[in-house]
Amino acid sequence: MKLPRRNFLHLAAGAAALPAVSRIAWAQAYPSRPVRIIVGFPAGFASDAVARLIAQSLSESLRQQFVVENRPGAGSNIAADAVVRATPDGYSLLLVTQTNAINATFYENLGFDFIRDIAPVASIVVAHFVMVVSPSVPAKTVPEFIDYAKANPGKVNMPSPGTGSAGHVFGELFKIMTGVHIVHVPYRATFIPDLLSGQVQVAFATIGALIEHIRTGRLRALAVTAATRVDVLPDVPALGEFVSGYEASGWTGIGAPRNTSAEIIEILNKAINAALTDPKMKARLADLGLEPLANSPAEFGNYIAQYTEKWGKVVRAANIKPE
Repeated sequence: MKLPRRNFLHLAAGAAALPAVSRIAWAQAYPSRPVRIIVGFPAGFASDAVARLIAQSLSESLRQQFVVENRPGAGSNIAADAVVRATPDGYSLLLVTQTNAINATFYENLGFDFIRDIAPVASIVVAHFVMVVSPSVPAKTVPEFIDYAKANPGKVNMPSPGTGSAGHVFGELFKIMTGVHIVHVPYRATFIPDLLSGQVQVAFATIGALIEHIRTGRLRALAVTAATRVDVLPDVPALGEFVSGYEASGWTGIGAPRNTSAEIIEILNKAINAALTDPKMKARLADLGLEPLANSPAEFGNYIAQYTEKWGKVVRAANIKPE
């Protein structure tokens, strides 16, 4: 039996539309079971706290459980690798941070390409860092510290959570831009007790980790590393006021496996951006020294790419290698 041409074309068009319709219908049903947010750091870290805040909000708004799963190790690469290899169905997400972007250059053989293999979903926060010194250091301003470090080359020690960490590369950029010689000291555990005692003298770390010690005078804040002053430390200048062009910030967001549908990414992006407008969420983040950062998936992708390029140059210029 022959079909009239008009009927045939109508049926063909309908058949071609079926895959798109089924994808949209499937996305509209998302999530229909619990979703994992895989975090590359132990419980108790600031990134873990952000993941749990967002997981709680998503569980409430999308009416399905979002579960935080900690998989620390290898500078968060274990968690990233798990999500890269996961089914791209929206049920395995990665808490992405500045560490993932730095690792893209720091590690030569990751087995995956972070920019290519992780789809950006939504940014969550900017983590502002602060340059602090132990009270044993006489400098009270950034210029005074630069003079002090140059007068004592190799005698000023800079701790960080590990080689290639944000605190390390932020300090390396400072060294490159000022010409000072300070010695990096990587720690496996917290370096704060040694910083308080003066065994190490200068650090670049998140405001949230150090703010109580700054407020009590046990550490001296010389500058925040953001492009401008930040509300949580309004009297502390920006480092760029003394070192022109210096800017360094951390960040946290959500990523998904490559080929995750645009419809699912959009559902998650809208829910996360909505959460960031909640006054209670803003207050909780402020307590951690964090600032909400809402973006579209495309904007977040551009942000990650630019960040990766910037800090890749620092890693190469400072010849930072895994230990």
